[in-house]
Amino acid sequence: MFKVVVGHSEDPESQDAILEVLEQCSQDLAGIIPQAGILFAAIDFEYALILKEIDQVFPGIDLIGCTTDGEISSILGFKQDSLTLMLFCSDTVEIRAGVGYGAKENPLAAAHQAVQQATEKSTHAAKLCISIPASYIADGSTTNGELILKGLKLALGSQVPILGGTAGDQFRFKKTYQFFGNEVLTDSLPVLIFSGNIQFSYGISCGWQPIGNKSIVTKAEGTVLYEIDGKSALEFYARYLGDRPPTAENPLAVYEGESDRYYMRVPNTYDVETGSINFLGDIPEQATVQVTDISRNEVIAAAEVSLKNALENYPGTEPEAVLLFSCCCRRWLLGTRAKEEYQLVKNLLSPEVPVCGFYTYGEFAPLEHQGSTYYHQETFVTLLLGTQ
Repeated sequence: MFKVVVGHSEDPESQDAILEVLEQCSQDLAGIIPQAGILFAAIDFEYALILKEIDQVFPGIDLIGCTTDGEISSILGFKQDSLTLMLFCSDTVEIRAGVGYGAKENPLAAAHQAVQQATEKSTHAAKLCISIPASYIADGSTTNGELILKGLKLALGSQVPILGGTAGDQFRFKKTYQFFGNEVLTDSLPVLIFSGNIQFSYGISCGWQPIGNKSIVTKAEGTVLYEIDGKSALEFYARYLGDRPPTAENPLAVYEGESDRYYMRVPNTYDVETGSINFLGDIPEQATVQVTDISRNEVIAAAEVSLKNALENYPGTEPEAVLLFSCCCRRWLLGTRAKEEYQLVKNLLSPEVPVCGFYTYGEFAPLEHQGSTYYHQETFVTLLLGTQ
């Protein structure tokens, strides 16, 4: 048995919102006790109150969650300023939560702590990890998504896919919150680890199109890109943008080895004196890169491409739950059209399949089926779950 239910409320009052969500979930559960859950919440709710209410109805549930830049569900579609909860029930799948603390100063140790806590409660080997860690962008620089991912890979082994995204705060860039059980945290790394009889697949797509010739990063340090093909990063961008500064509309496609698959890096700030650009993620030296161009129609269509990729690779007959992770930059650039992402997903799924997700400050997913997990930006990630 594998049963998944979703609740979603846009009531601005925390008490009323969580009571509505719990009532929706309880009706669909029909007496079944959930094993685990994942909560996505807008930034202005009273989280301690919400977690207390969940714990009273489902004491001891393995629960993780985070604040967001927008919420998605099969109940209300795309919303902002809302609260959504997905609950998992199964007698053949183990779903265990763990959390690591102090993720900013020591992300590797935090990842090890989170995985150890979750796996020591499991009787089967880990098959899938969902992680929704803190974001660190209040200083205008970057998240440490790569280091968090490195830590998770070390703790889990390279064969376990990691899906999810970093927490958001609705474009305020001040502080994000994460949830673990009844704890409200600000510098943590929560995980849900699935083992046992779980079937899953995933798909990713961005919608931006690489333009121009492929080039080589000749000087970079962490998130700061200094030179491409021996010329300054700003000079490289100027070939395509002219006098316009680099922005989220024209991220950099970073290719993995000889593959034609790439992950995205978003320009954040730049320095005219040095010609450097600071990105919201690391860019390795000697990487192959291309500037990309935006078509909003293609960005929206990427949601459908992502889901179709996941459906093509799903090992069972039909998924029983869907999780979505989309980038906050996509929502910001799409504006009022952001809701179309979920509408495309909905059109391809059976109406009874529960869906839940959020807009992130960076996404985790493999670049391709059974490939290594990467830290992404401006990407739409689909995760399908089931047992059949």
